Amino acid sequence: SNLQRQILHATNDVGRPKVESAKETLSALDPNVKVEVFHERLHPANILERFQGWDLIIDGTDNLPTRYLIDDACSLIGLPWMYGSVFRFEGQVSLFNHNDGPAYRDLFPEAPPAEAVPTCSEAGVFGVLPGIIGLLQATEAIKLLLGMPTSLSGALLLYDAQSMTFDTLRFEADPDRPKVVDLSQAASMLSDEAWCMNESGQSESPQEQKSVSNQDEVMFNHLSMADFMQRRGDGWTPFILDVRSDAEYAEAHVAACDLQVPHSTIHVALDSIPQNADVVIYCKSGMRSQLAAIELIKSGYSAQRLYNLEGGIMAWNAAAPDEIIG
Repeated sequence: SNLQRQILHATNDVGRPKVESAKETLSALDPNVKVEVFHERLHPANILERFQGWDLIIDGTDNLPTRYLIDDACSLIGLPWMYGSVFRFEGQVSLFNHNDGPAYRDLFPEAPPAEAVPTCSEAGVFGVLPGIIGLLQATEAIKLLLGMPTSLSGALLLYDAQSMTFDTLRFEADPDRPKVVDLSQAASMLSDEAWCMNESGQSESPQEQKSVSNQDEVMFNHLSMADFMQRRGDGWTPFILDVRSDAEYAEAHVAACDLQVPHSTIHVALDSIPQNADVVIYCKSGMRSQLAAIELIKSGYSAQRLYNLEGGIMAWNAAAPDEIIG
């Protein structure tokens, strides 16, 4: 679990959308703070609309394609953004696109090969490091919003937790770098299969990784693990569908699972999925199961009878570990 470094969330939040638990925690700290949430993935089709009207973007992402997307969108809008990155025992902080200052692409013109970048499960992150980097980001963000001089435009702050040292790398805008005119370059990274790795480190196709739109999300039911447990306790007996890969299923699966089929091949298993019953769909964390639900709707299934289990098998394991085989 990474809850030890995500202090906005607690164990009882497993399976809930992070935007909801984050808002609750922040509102509990200060009810006068206005928190507006967007329960959706950031992608080329929505980023420009989402970024309009704000004074500063603070990066809390964990993958390179999204950072290039943020940088390109901020360049198009003319919006500064605060960058933060962690890797093992090291962290980085910088401020990009502030007052016509350097952009992320000036420092990192091109992403390294996807195979050269390990996943979090492979590399790991020192538990306290995100908190340290986050506080540094917050410090610079407050200075900028208050109109105080900022320190990290054109400077990359490097922190090493093992040696407990800070270093600063100065850089400038590259006058020869092509101007960003659209989001096509970042979009191509987001659709690159080599970059699209799920949480277990397995490759997923661009189709598997495409974001689910708001319209698609409202077509079927979103089911928290707590609601599932309560309804099941009241006698509800839905069909349980696992849409993870064969390897993931072999490693661990829900004992009550009625059928396992990878979501990318769900169309070949329609005869085994009942249309006259409620169907609870789960994957590892809740994304692939949404895509599976959409495919079932397109195949004629009633959206009202489809339930996406938020948090997937991770939420199930947290709530009822004795019901997991493996």
